[in-house]
Amino acid sequence: MVVRGFVISAGSMGPMPSPRWDIRAARPADAPDVAVCHIESWRGAYRGLVPEHVLDSFEVSRAGSYWARVIDAQQTTLFLAVDPAAGSGSRVLGFAHTGPARDVPRIADRELYALYVRSDWHGTGMAADLMREILLPDVDTALWVFEENPRAKNFYRKFGFAADGARRREPISMASEIRMIARPALTWRRSYNPVRPWR
Repeated sequence: MVVRGFVISAGSMGPMPSPRWDIRAARPADAPDVAVCHIESWRGAYRGLVPEHVLDSFEVSRAGSYWARVIDAQQTTLFLAVDPAAGSGSRVLGFAHTGPARDVPRIADRELYALYVRSDWHGTGMAADLMREILLPDVDTALWVFEENPRAKNFYRKFGFAADGARRREPISMASEIRMIARPALTWRRSYNPVRPWR
């Protein structure tokens, strides 16, 4: 299934514009472009937060091999936002990666491992589309986010995530991270309305 994303200005009239991106599951051939998006997103978002030598050390070939293994294993979920105008060579504009929670002890059923959008697509609604596609309405989900990244923390709060007090050092950059958890199953049970459900 493909979900199409649009950017519509307030008060716009007339026919529906062409889709700006498609949301779909990753395919094996996407691995190199996912790697490029991953590296460019880190470099665009984390300058000043992650040491320059760390950002400069990323290699597309090595990252591409990692994402190829992830896609081939089919043990996690990887959704992409792709440029529909790029044809068979779809350019990956953003992605979301989720799977079983890895923390011990486990405090949620699933974990959002990564959510990245190229910096020139920030504020377009693409990240929100990816979140809506990948989150499950009846499953608790955890994530780790850089403590000094207020933009990301504010974004996740809009989807019901809240810090639970846990902290750690991100292993590549050694920057401080905090854990956030969304418990939609509990929220849904408390606020269920048969006319307007949680999702």
